[in-house]
Amino acid sequence: MNILMIGDVVGGNGSKHLRNILPKLKREMGIDVVVANGENSSDGNGITPASARFLFDSGVDVITTGNHTYRRPEIYDYLDMTDTCIRPANFPVGAPGYGVCVLDMGRTQVCVINIIGQIYMDSFDSPFDVIDEILDDPDLPKIKLVDFHAEATGEKRAFGYYLDGRVTAVVGTHTHVQTADECILPEGTAYISDVGMTGCIESVLGVKKELVIRKCKTKLPVRFDYEQGPSKMDCVLIKADDKTGKALSIERLSLR
Repeated sequence: MNILMIGDVVGGNGSKHLRNILPKLKREMGIDVVVANGENSSDGNGITPASARFLFDSGVDVITTGNHTYRRPEIYDYLDMTDTCIRPANFPVGAPGYGVCVLDMGRTQVCVINIIGQIYMDSFDSPFDVIDEILDDPDLPKIKLVDFHAEATGEKRAFGYYLDGRVTAVVGTHTHVQTADECILPEGTAYISDVGMTGCIESVLGVKKELVIRKCKTKLPVRFDYEQGPSKMDCVLIKADDKTGKALSIERLSLR
């Protein structure tokens, strides 16, 4: 099975770049499943039903999110109604939406799990305890993909090793900077600390650079607007054995 996991999609500019790149890539590389983090896919921050539908219509199968999941209130009901657009499973009980998705592909099934970290983030339930509860379900399919939305590299790597051999892949999101540590861990789990960003190249994490510079210099409130222009799609291509759930390879890509 060929699995593509795409880094945080930033605004309409990033979403349009994904639409320009993804359909051809799926055909040429024989990709079976596409997972993309869409928590910032709407212009003005956050995710909306419209930006989610745009990603689905562009060829994404499952959308994951993160700490900006609920930035736009119009997404609340959509998350409750759409099991393929998920939020971190360790959000407080009662938060709209679902933290786990099982995608039925006919001949096989794929489980996608969204988890958020604790270090330098808001207070959430332990990602380690919550993932244990999820993986206790004996009916989950062999292929299990985890989007770990977290800030600290140490927490991400610890989480990867904690899940080694128990899931197919642990892919980090959130920092918008693609790391160069992709690997297959000793027990067969594909890992990367951060898959990167889908958005404008000449920007600061997708935001207009002059705005971030102003914020850093003045420490005063600044409205962050997304940059426009030539973009990239950071992602990883994972090959997995659908009978064992083990990852066979992971390849880091940045498509411009």
